[in-house]
Amino acid sequence: MHSPPKQNGRPNQRHEFMAGFHLTAHAHHRMRARGVSQTALQAVLIYGRMAYVRGAEVYAIGRKEVRRYAREGMDLSRFNGVQVVCAPDGRILTVYRGRHLKGLRSGASRHGNAATSTWRRAA
Repeated sequence: MHSPPKQNGRPNQRHEFMAGFHLTAHAHHRMRARGVSQTALQAVLIYGRMAYVRGAEVYAIGRKEVRRYAREGMDLSRFNGVQVVCAPDGRILTVYRGRHLKGLRSGASRHGNAATSTWRRAA
């Protein structure tokens, strides 16, 4: 993993997010522009499901995760639809909101290739 950017000899905390993940400047700008908080980002990485899509790891919270964790007393509804795209080395490449996770489901494909993505629950 790359070391976080430094400012006055100190790590820039804005870009150092969670152990194992590094928030790129692009992802930080997208988060601000799209109104996605660091709390939402953390929730997706901890409680969301993960799929391998075209070489990237895509974490997302959808209706299933909202319902599942509601049964455990946790309200993730405000994070419904948040998706995080990560490189295999832990860099967070971009963050966005999209309520439709259909294209990321296991076996889903736009071009008839049945194994383009694989979901697993992030833990």
